[in-house]
Amino acid sequence: MNRVVTFPHLRQDFAASLVVFLVALPLCVGVAVASGVPAELGLITGIVGGLVTGCMRGSSLQVSGPAAGLTVLVFEAVQSFGLPALGVIVVTAGLLQLAMGALRLGRWFRAISVSVVEGMLAGIGLVLIAGQLYAAAGIEAPLTGLGKLTGIPGLLADAASSTTALISLAVGVATIVLVALWNRMPRRVRAVPGALAAVLLATLATLAFGLPVATVQVQGLFDAVQVPALSEFGGLATMSLLGTVAAFTLIASAESLFSAAAVDRLHDGPRTEYDKELMAQGAGNTVSGLLGALPMTAVIVRSSANVQAGARTKASRVLHGVWLLLFAALLPSALGLIPLPALAGILIHAGWKLIPLRALVTLWREHRGEALILVVTAVAIVTVNMFEGVLTGLALSVAKAAWDASHIKLEIVDSNAQGVRARLSGNATFLRLPKILDSLEALPTDRPIALDLSGLHHLDHACRTALENWAERHSSSGTDPVRLTRTEAVTTAS
Repeated sequence: MNRVVTFPHLRQDFAASLVVFLVALPLCVGVAVASGVPAELGLITGIVGGLVTGCMRGSSLQVSGPAAGLTVLVFEAVQSFGLPALGVIVVTAGLLQLAMGALRLGRWFRAISVSVVEGMLAGIGLVLIAGQLYAAAGIEAPLTGLGKLTGIPGLLADAASSTTALISLAVGVATIVLVALWNRMPRRVRAVPGALAAVLLATLATLAFGLPVATVQVQGLFDAVQVPALSEFGGLATMSLLGTVAAFTLIASAESLFSAAAVDRLHDGPRTEYDKELMAQGAGNTVSGLLGALPMTAVIVRSSANVQAGARTKASRVLHGVWLLLFAALLPSALGLIPLPALAGILIHAGWKLIPLRALVTLWREHRGEALILVVTAVAIVTVNMFEGVLTGLALSVAKAAWDASHIKLEIVDSNAQGVRARLSGNATFLRLPKILDSLEALPTDRPIALDLSGLHHLDHACRTALENWAERHSSSGTDPVRLTRTEAVTTAS
């Protein structure tokens, strides 16, 4: 008996897909332009995110496409290796994601310190804001993140002396203000996404008043596709390109899986299968890379819009990819009317939302070590580069975890004329060795000492050697010996 395929939630999913399409359209174009690649490549990535990743299992309601969080990294990669190498980087990152999903490593990305991820996003947000300020004024930006930030006073001075730059900057500022205040508009007006409304109004104002601002360069959907040549894959033999691939893989995977966890909190439908979601992202990035397009991640802005619009199944995200494809194929010339300062304003607003100011204040009050990791990660990304900044954050996170895990306590159990009984408890590692030795040296030297080590959960080689040397030194300095006792509960690292 043939099974009849039904779509019980098609009406809800159809309506939600239109909302997601309207949210995604300006972001896909804006991310591409800010990444230094043709605008059509952003649409291609959004289409693949809908038609390929959207069809696969993992998270049923989150939407994938080009993300503001990868803009800085893509721009640096294109500047360093050229646009033809971008496809190689994205394909390789996608294949790595597929392999990690097959090896069931998806869940381990949830073990990455939240402070590192938020610091990464904050650093990206700062560089994105600084870079798009130059784009809003129509002035060429410095290549480095630090150069972009330190050059802002000069940018403002140059803009003040140019009428064209001031007009361009005014369009960008007006876009930011409109997007920021859009949620205060009447409910019927808010049916149109704020980013799309801002871009449409900026486009109409530019056309109506003949404003001298730059617009998106149209290349054509099929002309923008750049299938990477086999010779380009030879670049994978260089450490710099491999480091970029590793950064793409780590950041795209972490952002997608963190987004999945956030989206799960927004609805009561099926929960995310993390390994399958990682494979879905890998499949999307592999196809996107083969087309020479941008890398993709799951994007929380589009995903939350999908849930809030009433989506019930994955059909909504697939359909949003269909609408992006139809727009790119049937209305390509419409892209050429969009003013670049408006897209810059959209991305400045997106970059601001990447900076977790409230989370930083809370962390500083409750967990200052985590707040320090967040700030150092962000500063390292701005001053050095994305990959090394993330590695710095991860290293600090591991060091902090090791420090926190090595709590050690020395307590006097009994002290009288016959001797001293003391007990060490916790984890005795080399990180706490100075504290341990200071505490031991403070014990009386005129009486026998019995030091109980049974309260130690871990005793590494450095601490064991130091304890034995201390006991030998204390015993040889007088007639009162030191006795170390421990049980099988203590582990030693040699």
